[in-house]
Amino acid sequence: MSTDYRLIDSTLRDGSHAISHQYYADDVVKIVQGLDAAGVQVIEIAHGDGIGGSSFNYGFSAVPEKELIARACEVTTNAKIACLLLPGIGLADDLREVNEMGVQVARIAVHCTEADITEQHIKVAKSLGMEAIGFLMMAHANSPEGLVEQAKLLQSYGADTIYIADSAGAMTTEDVRRRVNALVENIEVPIGVHAHNNLSMAVANSIAAFEEGAQNLDGTSAGLGAGAGNCPTEILAAVSNKYGIETGVDPFVLMDLAEEVVRPLMPRQQVIDRAGLILGYAGVYGSFLLHAQRAAERYDVPVADILLELGERKVVGGQEDMIIDVALELATKHAEQESTGNGASA
Repeated sequence: MSTDYRLIDSTLRDGSHAISHQYYADDVVKIVQGLDAAGVQVIEIAHGDGIGGSSFNYGFSAVPEKELIARACEVTTNAKIACLLLPGIGLADDLREVNEMGVQVARIAVHCTEADITEQHIKVAKSLGMEAIGFLMMAHANSPEGLVEQAKLLQSYGADTIYIADSAGAMTTEDVRRRVNALVENIEVPIGVHAHNNLSMAVANSIAAFEEGAQNLDGTSAGLGAGAGNCPTEILAAVSNKYGIETGVDPFVLMDLAEEVVRPLMPRQQVIDRAGLILGYAGVYGSFLLHAQRAAERYDVPVADILLELGERKVVGGQEDMIIDVALELATKHAEQESTGNGASA
């Protein structure tokens, strides 16, 4: 069936952040089978921070991710299985290993100013016969012109598709339009958008991206994902149908999957609470949220203060250790202020 854009579902990768990477094999089987039955073309699975992400710094997986990837490859019938890899966390050998399991699509993800570190991994993926997707994270932190320059590097390395990811859920619809338009006008390969919902813009931004020429859009079932969540796959499919956009995906099957399989797995529903909204407002990487909440509880400082300070420092993925540094600094500052205040009142 001809479709107007390709839908990639990231429930089993980005959704991992929201459940502290606690997926089990039965969860993978049910989600892959549901997405496959709905007609989703590509299903991404990995630790939330990509292959090799299970660690003290990012959080340990309940089950080794390659076991889950292997299971996904076994049960899919039509959908391609994708993985995500961040150079420096995952290795070229990881790509070789998952390719042998049946993974056909490799998303090579880096900060939106660091495309030059993807060359080796993109070329390895291509040498294995995989589709290579260059994935520029935190795209709000680079200008349209800057993203074009980064995308040209990805294209020169052999990327088949280039994505911009609104990892902080910080972009307005106009922000998305300007960036996608610039890429479509200057890049020869198809463009994709990965939207987060911290400003409640994920579906609107995805539709705007399509209208500007994006041929790939991402979602997660029930919006399960880092921060306030991702673009909900079932809502994106339903809205696309309302616009007359052909997706090849059955939104009702996706609704059933979200309601009956994914929501029961969620420790909390994906709502845009204060912390999630601040992520988008301050432009902080979505996967920092749970780490920041834990640090706030541990050091007795407001999570909002931590997130705002991280935004001021323009932290990027891979700098999760800064969360503890900021929490400690704020706790010390608050203690000094209280001490000074007590002394003055005495």
